[in-house]
Amino acid sequence: MNHPHSRLRAGNPEAFRDLFRDHSSLVYRHAVRVTGNWALAEDVVSLTFLEAWRLRGKLRDEGDSPRPWLMGIAVNVLRNTTRAARRHSAAMSRLPAADAVPDFADELVGRMADSEELEAARKALARLRRPEREVFALCVWSGLGYAEAAATLGVPVGTVRSRLSRARTRLRRLADEELRAAKKKNTEPHPPPGQTQGSRDTAARPHKETHR
Repeated sequence: MNHPHSRLRAGNPEAFRDLFRDHSSLVYRHAVRVTGNWALAEDVVSLTFLEAWRLRGKLRDEGDSPRPWLMGIAVNVLRNTTRAARRHSAAMSRLPAADAVPDFADELVGRMADSEELEAARKALARLRRPEREVFALCVWSGLGYAEAAATLGVPVGTVRSRLSRARTRLRRLADEELRAAKKKNTEPHPPPGQTQGSRDTAARPHKETHR
């Protein structure tokens, strides 16, 4: 009896339609959370399935689901978009929290109560090493088990466990650091209205008005 993956390897169009139907939303959600960019995530989905078609002959008869194989391709596509994603993340950090992925912080370091904590969580994730970010995103965000994540990344299960443990520990510490830095910045004294440093308001105001 042929393995279920044999139809994919043979390039069966119906098998690839099923692959897209069953797993495209997983790839998309994963890409959105990793990049914070909906448009870029759509590109990642397209590239992932194009690569899956190109690499279909390398799909091995391991397991009943092609999900680890497909997510491995998605991870590689995302690695190639890291530079663009970093640029977008910098822009995202300057946007109001409402423009961010709604559940981004919920699965980072617990439930985030406000926009300051949300921004701190985003910055903390960006400070993780790539292997830790990838394991965290696969296991926590996308719900892959240790064995699936290991197959996706081509590493032992024990490596997945240790990376995820380090990621969780570092995320808590880094998010706290980012949050403290944000609160410190927000408590710094600001110039009174109309006297912003370097503005022309103070210079343009009549001399007697500034000494009332």
